[in-house]
Amino acid sequence: MATEKQIWNQIQSTKNISKITASMKMVSAAKLKGDEKRLASAIPFNIWTAAISGDAVSAEDASFDDLPQKSLIISLTSDKGLCGGVNSFISRVTKAMITKAHADGKEADIVVIGDKGRSQLSRSDYASQIQKAVTDCNTPGNFGLVSALSAEILDVAKEKDYDGIVIIYNSFVNAAVYKQKYRIITPFISEGDAESLVEYEFEPDVKAEVLENLKEYLFTSQFYECFMDAAASEQSSRMTAMENASRNAGEMIDKLTLQYNRARQTRITTELIEIISGASALEDQ
Repeated sequence: MATEKQIWNQIQSTKNISKITASMKMVSAAKLKGDEKRLASAIPFNIWTAAISGDAVSAEDASFDDLPQKSLIISLTSDKGLCGGVNSFISRVTKAMITKAHADGKEADIVVIGDKGRSQLSRSDYASQIQKAVTDCNTPGNFGLVSALSAEILDVAKEKDYDGIVIIYNSFVNAAVYKQKYRIITPFISEGDAESLVEYEFEPDVKAEVLENLKEYLFTSQFYECFMDAAASEQSSRMTAMENASRNAGEMIDKLTLQYNRARQTRITTELIEIISGASALEDQ
């Protein structure tokens, strides 16, 4: 059984942890406000892409039948931990998507954004599918950072001529809720039966170049909103996780204090019994 001194040290350590988690919660709450503002500006910036590539799809209970034949999957995770299950959920959806693709005879590779996702997926059965991992991204994110990341991702996509790019990310709902979604971005086709944007007129010799530039801008615009969405989800999850940690620390302090008081009471009672026993023994002599 732990001594009074050991229990007291545990109480002090837990109180220190509680102060740290409470401070981290306040920091995350402040950062969340900034991320919410950036997300609010990113949504109208990207709204035009829905008419071309469609809306995001919820990953919850998704069948993933809509995956292209050869996909490059972008997993948006965080570089830092202590943020609940945001990274585990993305890794889980990524693995489920690749499993489904292989079952349907399709190909899928991975580009991981964030150190936590890289760490989790590199230990999975699909580590060989990781084509690139980007870590230590500057925060808070902005369009310049996202443009640089999208350029690197598109360079990877061009090397293997993928049929589509899939972005998996956490979508912010409110300070307590976020959901996993994915977006599929397929390349434009400048000629043939499946020619893209046939309702618009292009100069014959420049359509391929225009569509290529439009594809890059569309992907960057989509990726920008997803990046801001994931950042807001990360901070909301970290705020909730730190709040839970502070509450758990408080409960542990209460239990340890009760245990400390019982140990102290037991020691005092034992000492009193020893004194009384000693006095009785002296009287008997």
